[in-house]
Amino acid sequence: MSNPLKKLAGQTAVYGLSSIVGRLLNYLLVPLYVSVFVNTSDYGVVSELYAWIAFLMVLLTFGMETAFFKFLSDHPNKKESIFRNSMLSVSVINLAFLVLILLFNGWIADKMLFPYNPEYIILLALIVVVDATSALPLAKLRAEDKAKKFAIIQLSGIGVNIGLNLILMLFVFQPETQNPEVGIRFILIANLVASLIKPAFLYRDFLNLKWIWDTTLVKSMFKYSFPLALAGFAFIINETVDRILLKHLTYQSNIGEFTTETALKIAESQVGIYSASYKLAMLVTIFLQAYRYAAEPFFFVQAKNKDRNKTYVKVMNYFVGAVFLSFLGVALNLDIFKYFIPNPDYWEGLKIVPILLLANVFSGIYINQSIWYKLSGQTKFGAYIALGGAAITLTLNFIFIPIYGYMACAWATFIVYGSQMVASYMLGQKHYPIPYNLRKFGLYSITAILIYFLLSWIDIEAGILQIIVHNFFILLYVALVYWMEKPRTVAKTN
Repeated sequence: MSNPLKKLAGQTAVYGLSSIVGRLLNYLLVPLYVSVFVNTSDYGVVSELYAWIAFLMVLLTFGMETAFFKFLSDHPNKKESIFRNSMLSVSVINLAFLVLILLFNGWIADKMLFPYNPEYIILLALIVVVDATSALPLAKLRAEDKAKKFAIIQLSGIGVNIGLNLILMLFVFQPETQNPEVGIRFILIANLVASLIKPAFLYRDFLNLKWIWDTTLVKSMFKYSFPLALAGFAFIINETVDRILLKHLTYQSNIGEFTTETALKIAESQVGIYSASYKLAMLVTIFLQAYRYAAEPFFFVQAKNKDRNKTYVKVMNYFVGAVFLSFLGVALNLDIFKYFIPNPDYWEGLKIVPILLLANVFSGIYINQSIWYKLSGQTKFGAYIALGGAAITLTLNFIFIPIYGYMACAWATFIVYGSQMVASYMLGQKHYPIPYNLRKFGLYSITAILIYFLLSWIDIEAGILQIIVHNFFILLYVALVYWMEKPRTVAKTN
């Protein structure tokens, strides 16, 4: 019998090819954007638009990916019906959304403080609709263990996106003579063309889709997915709404002191600086995305195994060790990673990177824990946790952004993800107990945080010596995790 942990690691590696490599390649666009767009405010516009894309993607998939995995696990003989009805549901939701956008894009653009650029809203909507309707066919590939095909499709889209960005931004867009709006349109058009790669590869799933509804099944799937959709909606509030609120609240707080145009530029500049620093903190989440693609179907399969809890505990041990290693790797080498952002105008935001790194670590642990309410079908708890986090996010940002700017966004993210991690653990132990090894969790987390604070307190001038010392301690941390997790041999006695 194959080792389930090795299978999970193998699938994570394949999904990581599309997710990790893909995100790293997309990250290379950040230096391009901050170089082409001289003003931080212009990158702030791009960042806000992509915050809206992430926000809408979660809303318009409506939790149907997880519902598909859950119902497929419970009824493997109804695969075709489950896929068809989940696909139809997502398609109808997205069609209604697109019609509304086409009818009211001017009004929406005005409310989003893009009064002269309603084309942003139309392009944004088209990107989201194409990606959301492609989500179920991609989920089907994951369920069928077709990780390689999944990776090829994702990498193809990423390659087209990067290629078009390089051509359009380096050779077509002329920042010296053209308005920044032209460059922003080019970025959105490149993304839309890249998104269309997915349905091009998966055209059979679209062409073979029959308009045959199983009303009972659809109701059951919506009942299961609705709390997940609420949870996802609330989760993405925690992920992205800070950039949206940062712009609007900063704009409102400056409108009395400056002209409308100047206040808007200041607000967009704050978003640009915050978003560039957030990109560095998201290096932790690159690993999380690849892991999530493989882990969700894996955990549902393991649910039928009598030793599932041992597997879940072992996975969590490795996971905690890995995410805190990612934290140390970035936080202790920030003097190197900052050159990823070649424009020094953005470097004032580097102080928030360690805060956001730890926040993303907490988020990753929470996501890993969240399998308890998905396996048990008690998805309402996921909604409760996420809605509670969203309420805290909105409250903290509304109160403190006008006072502290993007620092308020960073600390709000840290507090919310930490609270969700604790809440999920406590509820999980009550309703679907998994005996996680808190001793190892505490050892790995406390050791990593102590190493960071120790080396931050010891003032070593940036340079070769600092790099050697910092990475030596990172290697010590790796050695600790390896020693704790390596299999122990028990001596036999006669």
